[in-house]
Amino acid sequence: MGFYFSRFESRLPPEPLQTPRWVKIAWQILAVAGLILGANYIRWRWMSSLNMDALWYAIPLALAETLAWIGTLLFTINLWKEVDPPQLPPPADINECLAEQDHTEPRPVKVDLFIATYSEDVELVRLSIRDALKMAYPFPLDYRIHVLDDGRRPEMKAVCDEEGVNYITRQTNIGYKAGNLRNGLEQTDGDFLVICDADTRVFPTLLSHTLGYFRDPDVAWVQTPQWFFDLPEGERLPRWLARRTGKPGYALGWTLEKIVGPVTLGRDPFFNDPRMFYDVILRRRNWANAAFCCGAASVHRREAVMQAALRSYVWNVEEEIERHTRDIQDPAMREALQEAMRPHVAFDTELTPYKFHVSEDIYTSIVLHGDDARRWRSVMHPRIESKMLSPQDMLTWIIQRFKYAAGSLDILFHDNIFSRRRFKLSLPQTLMYGTTFWSYLACVWNTVFLISPIVYLFTGIPPVSAWSTPFYLHFLPFFIVSELAFMFGTWGISAWDGRASYLAFFSMNLRALNTVLKGEQIKFHVTPKERQTGRFLYLVKPQIAIVALTLAGLIWGGIQVARGQVDDPSGYVINIFWGAVNIAAMLPLILAAMWTPADEEASS
Repeated sequence: MGFYFSRFESRLPPEPLQTPRWVKIAWQILAVAGLILGANYIRWRWMSSLNMDALWYAIPLALAETLAWIGTLLFTINLWKEVDPPQLPPPADINECLAEQDHTEPRPVKVDLFIATYSEDVELVRLSIRDALKMAYPFPLDYRIHVLDDGRRPEMKAVCDEEGVNYITRQTNIGYKAGNLRNGLEQTDGDFLVICDADTRVFPTLLSHTLGYFRDPDVAWVQTPQWFFDLPEGERLPRWLARRTGKPGYALGWTLEKIVGPVTLGRDPFFNDPRMFYDVILRRRNWANAAFCCGAASVHRREAVMQAALRSYVWNVEEEIERHTRDIQDPAMREALQEAMRPHVAFDTELTPYKFHVSEDIYTSIVLHGDDARRWRSVMHPRIESKMLSPQDMLTWIIQRFKYAAGSLDILFHDNIFSRRRFKLSLPQTLMYGTTFWSYLACVWNTVFLISPIVYLFTGIPPVSAWSTPFYLHFLPFFIVSELAFMFGTWGISAWDGRASYLAFFSMNLRALNTVLKGEQIKFHVTPKERQTGRFLYLVKPQIAIVALTLAGLIWGGIQVARGQVDDPSGYVINIFWGAVNIAAMLPLILAAMWTPADEEASS
């Protein structure tokens, strides 16, 4: 059976980023300088620059800038240094992965590889099974592959029988993927678990490159980078124009490229390239022991997963008892009632190795990192050890990103992860997890940044007391140094793509935030593995509105300047730049909603 990605099978993954030492030093110097200049700018904004005649406009913008500076501080801490744990030789015996007091009879390491599936094409799952069967290891290994099918499909079982792997299913879908994984855990006994989605196709080197980290008995899991091998390569501008307008279009595209350099359209239209996240953000959390699990392509120590489950179980039982007895004033009566309730609550509480939650991976990471009785460690392995499929349309992309945002925000608001009553995260871990949650809250102040130039262009009311020399002296050094800092901090990665998506996500993240604050249950939508047909402009209406209003504001403001009705044209110049950046950030998402693969386009 042929798949759209069959022509990409020969692609090889990129090597891990290697940042030169001089770049790291330049990044740290510029980052500190940028933060200092930013703090000075924020001080000046609050103390000397507010337009007192328009506080309704000036205060929200100053507050947004302050919150954004806090985000920059957290992001700087996240990116501060890159420390990869040493990759140790793979263990030949299970005792090499245990503390000395836990040694047992020598035997090969047991590994269970789980492929979680629900409704995906069974032939797609067959490809994942076949790649998993190619696993190589230098020593004897008790290695078993299990397909966890929540779809209860006879055709999926037939594929498993044909490929010689174990088929596991259950009667209900309680807990969705987390419940599916729990069911798999209950029916297997491997020392280590490899978690895969239906489209996760592991490389033969996965175990030989990752099990060595578990020689440290405190390592709970190893996350490997996710690599989307099917990302479009894109099309150069001259050819793209030629297909639409013929030779004149090609000539125009050729001329533009001679002026601005190569321009490629359709390359990664949905910001799917995960290198910024895995190779920069998550990898640089190793030093703080705060690289969290991202589900697919991760390896887990069963002992750690089960210990976390038991501790959560005990906590949930005691929390439920406390909730029902806290108002009883008589200590003796309260204690008696608690003892009477305990067996009943314990019976009614489920043991959940993976929390029944749309973001079970990051939640389990917090439980393990915050376990002060054991202090489990995590490792972000730098080398790609698997390949998988990327979202191929805007609807699939939105489903996936909404789950990430809403799941993370739900944990933030409903699980008290920073209270230290239950999770004893270290200060560096707290800052790293805080960075993740703060980034999803940024939709609030990013909305202010997107609306502010529109307000100025239509009203002429400045958010600052004046677009004067003090403004430029405070803002420009901060802006220039910060831009240089993050150019060095993300060396080797397109920083603009990350920044554009960070702004463009505002409406989706606002919807996720609204869903969580309203207490609505986050639905467990399965991310489609096949392209959904159609164009999806209805999904980017907020982005279209920002572009349209900003363009209209620029035209209106230009008319006012031409008529001489603007006292200080420099404010208009600043907002031209500001508005243009906002438009540039929105356009890729709008174009992605209209994107279709070249083959599909040609056949339509």
